[in-house]
Amino acid sequence: MAGIVSYGAYVPLFRLGSGTVGWTAPVEKAVASFDEDSITMAVAAAIDCMNGMDRRTIDGLYFATTTSPYVEKQGATTVATASDLRRDILAADLTDSLRAGTNALRAALDAVTAGSAKRVMVAAADMRVSTPRSEFEPIFGDGAAALLIGDEKVAVNIVGSYTVANEILDVWRSYGENVVGSWEDRFVLDAGYRSVLPEAISGLLNKYKVEAKDFAKVVYYAPDPRRHGEIARRFKLDAAQVQPPLFGTVGNTGAAFALMMLVAALEEAKPGDKILLANYGDGADAFILEVTEEINNIRDRRGIKGHVAAKKLLRDYQMYASWRGFVQMAAAARRPEMTMPSASAVWRERDKNIRFYGVRCKNCGYEQYPPQRVCTKCHAKDNFEDVRFSDKRATLYTYAMDYLQPVGDPPLVIAVINFERGGRAVTMMTDRDINELKVDLPVEMTFRKLFTARGVHNYYWKSMPVRM
Repeated sequence: MAGIVSYGAYVPLFRLGSGTVGWTAPVEKAVASFDEDSITMAVAAAIDCMNGMDRRTIDGLYFATTTSPYVEKQGATTVATASDLRRDILAADLTDSLRAGTNALRAALDAVTAGSAKRVMVAAADMRVSTPRSEFEPIFGDGAAALLIGDEKVAVNIVGSYTVANEILDVWRSYGENVVGSWEDRFVLDAGYRSVLPEAISGLLNKYKVEAKDFAKVVYYAPDPRRHGEIARRFKLDAAQVQPPLFGTVGNTGAAFALMMLVAALEEAKPGDKILLANYGDGADAFILEVTEEINNIRDRRGIKGHVAAKKLLRDYQMYASWRGFVQMAAAARRPEMTMPSASAVWRERDKNIRFYGVRCKNCGYEQYPPQRVCTKCHAKDNFEDVRFSDKRATLYTYAMDYLQPVGDPPLVIAVINFERGGRAVTMMTDRDINELKVDLPVEMTFRKLFTARGVHNYYWKSMPVRM
C-alpha cells in the first residue's frame, strides 16, 4: 500500500511576539525573513524530509502554494533543482487554493499507486500577506511541510480518502493583489467552512464504516482557533484526539497548514495509530492514515518541534512591515539600483549556484568550492567529480560587516566559511545575531533570495548559524 515514506517541515526563525515593539496582538507567529519566500521554505522542508535518503530515488516533486513568487514560471523546478533531485522527474505546481497541499498529496498518491512513479515529494509552503492591523494579521503565519510518498518502507499507510468540491467566494486574492480578501464572516463560515469540512469528514467516516472515536489523532484545517474548537465539539472529539493547531506559535500557514499539523502529529505517533486528516479550501479533502513500525526510522528530522523551539523575536514591527513592503526604509547610503540577473548566466551556472555543486578531486579526494580546474591540495588538473555542498556543515573562518549596504536586516554580514572535508566559500550570512558571531562558529547552508530586480528573483545559498 502506498503512503508516507518520510516527512519534514520548516518554520522561519523569526517571530512577531510579545517582545516585539509595536506588535499589539496577544499571540506569537512565525514570519519569513526578507530573503525568504514560499520557494525557499519549500526547499528547506524538502531537505529536512530527505535527511539520510538517496535523492536519486525520487521521481517527482509537487509544489503546493498560494503564494508562488512567479505568476508565470514553475516554482517546482526551482525547488527540485535546489533540492538536487534528478533532471528526469515530473515537476508540477499546484496552486490557487488553500487545499493545494492535500490536492498535491492526492496527486502524488495516485501517481505512486498507478505505478507511474515510485516516490514523489510533496512540498507545501505559503507566505500569505494580510492588510496591516487587520483581523488576519495575528492569524497568518509562514511555514512549509514536505511529505515523501512511496510504496516501500511506508511509515504511514494512506488507507482511503474522500473529497468535496464547493464553489464559493469566501477568501481570495486576485491577480496583481498582494493581500488576502474575504467576504462577510457569517456567510464565509456558514456556507463554507462549517458546512463543507464536516461534510467531507462525515463522508469519509461513512465511506469506510469508521467512527471519529476510532482515531488516535484528528488533524484538520481551521481558519482560526475558535472555528477549530467548533469542529472538535461537533464530532465529539476527546481533547487527546485533537492535534493542537499551530495558532499562537506559528500561525495559519495557508496551503501548508494542514500538512504541517500532520507532521507535528507524526512526530508523536506510535505504530498502529490511526489518524484522520482533513483540509479545507474551495471544498474539502479527508484521509484515513495508519502508522506503521517504519515511523521509528524517520525520527531524525527537525520537523515542527525542532523549528518551533529554535526562534528569535523581531525587535520591532517596523522591520516586518518593511520586509512585506508596507513601509519603505531609508538606505544608509545611496547605491545604484539592482539590475536584473542575466538569464543566460543563471542558466549556465545553475549547478554551481542553485544545486550548489563543488568538486571532489579524483586523485586525492579533496573537495573544494567553487569548482576549480586545479586541485588546491595535490595540484591535479581537470580530474574532478561533482559533489553537493548544500547539506554540508561548515565553520566560520572570518567575517566582515557592512553597515552601508541596503539589506532587510542590517548590517550585511559577509562570511568566509570552511566546509567539512575541504572547500572554502565566501557567502552572505543570514538569520544571525551579530553579537553571537565568532571564529569557528558552526554554520549550515540555506537557500535564499539575494535580491529581486524587475520581477526576477535571484536565488543563491547563504550561510547561517546552525539552528539548535
